[in-house]
Amino acid sequence: MTIKRKACIVGAYEHPTRKAPDKTVAQLHAECARGALRDAGLGLHDVDGYFCAGDAPGLGANSMADYLGLTRLSHVDTTDTGGSAYLIHVAHAAQAIAAGKCNVALITLAGRPRTEGGSGVGVGQRMVTPTTPDVPWEMPYGPVTVNMYALVAARHMYEYGTTAEQLAWIKVAAATHAQHNPHAMLRDLVTVQEVLDSPRIADPLRKLDCCVVSDGGGALVVARPEIARELRQPQVNVLGAGETLKGQLGGAVDLTWSGAAVSGPAAFAEAGVTPADIQYASIYDSFTITVLMQLEDLGFCAKGEGGRFVADGNLISGVGKLPFNTDGGGLCNNHPANRGGLTKVIEAVRQLRGEAHPQVQVPNCQLALAQGTGGLLGSRHGSATLILERQ
Repeated sequence: MTIKRKACIVGAYEHPTRKAPDKTVAQLHAECARGALRDAGLGLHDVDGYFCAGDAPGLGANSMADYLGLTRLSHVDTTDTGGSAYLIHVAHAAQAIAAGKCNVALITLAGRPRTEGGSGVGVGQRMVTPTTPDVPWEMPYGPVTVNMYALVAARHMYEYGTTAEQLAWIKVAAATHAQHNPHAMLRDLVTVQEVLDSPRIADPLRKLDCCVVSDGGGALVVARPEIARELRQPQVNVLGAGETLKGQLGGAVDLTWSGAAVSGPAAFAEAGVTPADIQYASIYDSFTITVLMQLEDLGFCAKGEGGRFVADGNLISGVGKLPFNTDGGGLCNNHPANRGGLTKVIEAVRQLRGEAHPQVQVPNCQLALAQGTGGLLGSRHGSATLILERQ
């Protein structure tokens, strides 16, 4: 069953806060839900599908649906693959709508890692308990979020000659865009040299290669096309989607590719388009190396050529060939709950609607891509790709 043009994103909302000591996680979910539904011109009574992931407090969807007052649900999905989960939720919502399981799906994300001191790029071990299958074999070596991405960067540099200067251009592009976003955590322009001069966190990654840690969240509303046509917003179709998981491959570890090498081609095939057709790309940017790896694996450039592809402003809107993360992305704007996937979809929707800041808006944007990665790029992660189209 294809989901091509079987569902539309009709509502999108990004919470403006980046620090929320006065709000609970559930409250942030609720405020995001209200914002997305208002954007769509719908109410809670219209929602019959609900999607959330591991950031939802309590017993996941059970607790949040009750808290939100969702009383007409006929379909629920709590798939959790880290930051990529929310792109998978969009795809699963489209599948459910195409199968007649629901008509209007609400997807929410929220978290408070900045207030609670839970950094996704620090030295604490995340998502680990004594019963986690990999603990006996991996924990003695001290894997934490940042060094599991640094390993990938080091491998890419060794195999392909990628340089720290090339990675720095990704941060420069993000900062160039973030200066126009009044809600972005980091709005100052940076240079390649400033990235290189920032403190080294895990060799070869430096502080400015890492994403921000922010409170906040966001929400999306997905509906069947017949409903979308009656609503206030321009119609944004789900054109294609792909998802996968990549792990340790039974010991045949290969850090030179990510799950985007699987999810990307699947999404392009369903959409019937190619990377060359994409006018704007939202790329998951937990670290600069995350962006580079996904660009290669999605087919925007050949494997090993990512460093040259991102250099010299090629990702800057109005300057380069592929405008990316025009809100500033996770590197500068927002990485709520240490999960950046949903905000990637939100900015893609803004671009397709023509609602991005005029300084970064892609002219007549008709086709956009959103890519999410969740977990650890150096060990196991989920990958999800969406191709979106303005009707």
